Amino acid sequence: MSSSSNKNWLLAAVCLAALGMPLSFTGPAVVLPAIRDALGGSPVQLNWVTNAFMLSFGATLMAAGALADAYGRKRVFLLGLAVVALSSSLLTLAHGIVSFDLARALQGLGSAAAFAAGTAALAQVFDGAARTRAFSLIGTSFGVGLSCGAILSGWLAETFGWQAVMLSPGAISLVALCIASVSMRESRNPNAMGLDMPGTLSFTAALSLLTLGVLQAPDSGWASPWVIGALAGAALTGAAFIAIERRVAHPMLDLSLFRFPRFVGVQLLAAAPAYGFVVLLVLLPIRFIGLEGRSALEAGSFMFALSGPILVVPTLAAWLAHRYSAGAISAVGLLVCAAGLFWLSRCAPGAPLHDIVWALLLIGAGIGLPWGLMDGLAVSVVPRERAGMASGIFNTVRVAGEGIALALVGAGLTALVALQLGRVFPAASQAAQRVTTGDLSQALALLPGMDRAALLHAYGAAFGTLLCVLAGVTVLTALVVFAFLRGEAQAEAGEVALESPTC
Repeated sequence: MSSSSNKNWLLAAVCLAALGMPLSFTGPAVVLPAIRDALGGSPVQLNWVTNAFMLSFGATLMAAGALADAYGRKRVFLLGLAVVALSSSLLTLAHGIVSFDLARALQGLGSAAAFAAGTAALAQVFDGAARTRAFSLIGTSFGVGLSCGAILSGWLAETFGWQAVMLSPGAISLVALCIASVSMRESRNPNAMGLDMPGTLSFTAALSLLTLGVLQAPDSGWASPWVIGALAGAALTGAAFIAIERRVAHPMLDLSLFRFPRFVGVQLLAAAPAYGFVVLLVLLPIRFIGLEGRSALEAGSFMFALSGPILVVPTLAAWLAHRYSAGAISAVGLLVCAAGLFWLSRCAPGAPLHDIVWALLLIGAGIGLPWGLMDGLAVSVVPRERAGMASGIFNTVRVAGEGIALALVGAGLTALVALQLGRVFPAASQAAQRVTTGDLSQALALLPGMDRAALLHAYGAAFGTLLCVLAGVTVLTALVVFAFLRGEAQAEAGEVALESPTC
């Protein structure tokens, strides 16, 4: 096989891996009601279906990159794909929700390894314009998976059952593994310093305890000793992580990068899609399927209106970056997203697609503008020799932020629903947890005398309030990002806007 052919097959393998990753994220949200019916579980355990994947992915991304550099990018890439395939099979064999959640965490570990090692391997074999085109294809593959994942998952669920949705990322990973095992050459960084184990452990512990505390709070109460202990533990381990990274010779996280104001602005920008867009990829399928009773395929068509613009708008953002500053483009996009969130807050449960499609399109198009610039900005706002570390920090902030946002927004929605019900029903808190995970029948059983229409109205009011809060936070983020990133037009960011894959 020629060198050129090897490169193309390697690119195909990494693109397939990138295609499977969003399916691992969006698919379970579409079939969560079916998973609940099959495996049971409390609302907290069902929330871990999504958060276990996001937490393990975000917490180990930088560590996976260090391992790939030190021990071989091909080895880590193939191992990551094998873990994704294995965990996908384990998900269909799980006998309960706890084992299902553990398999989801394992799937996140495999995805982090495949993502970090695959992109690092590509960077070694492509240069210049060819590298830009290669990473553009990876970004496109991820966008296709994100945009079409909900529709594909809906079709698979209705045709073959929820197990087929769980198997789809594994099947794609197996194909990628077969291609890469033949076409990929081993490479490593001879100067790699290995894994920063104390930093990795403290960082993972801080994220885990924070997520655990926030997810447990709606069930146990914010004053619960378990919740307070988890949050206090997160603060302590977070402080320990910062202290470790400031003292070790080769830190996992170079804290000195935060001295660059524009770099800080990029990290704030990285968090914006988490609460303005990503949380809806989980909350809306639960609402459409579990509460409104729509089919999985119909819900998928709704979700395509939300995520479809990601396929097109980032290219527009890259073109605009030659004429306007990245701060202005990103701020406008976030303001458009906020307008869409406010519009969606006015749409009651059960509204037809034509009533909410424009709100969903506004959210997707608005977030697509900064989405198209973020990866390029992550490396263009720091000195060139520190671009690799900057990219690793950025992707970790983005993915970890998504997990934290899901936990916080889920807890907030539960509290708002409970507030709507609390004046009348003593079991409002338990019922609110059931509603927010799509279990309408159990919620009604806890609310004697309340009918379905009244409960949906209460949920709709809470959901609308939540969206208004998210819109306000998005507006505030737009102003702060503009202040940090305004200035010269970011032509370089536009040129590499699609160079790094979106995660």
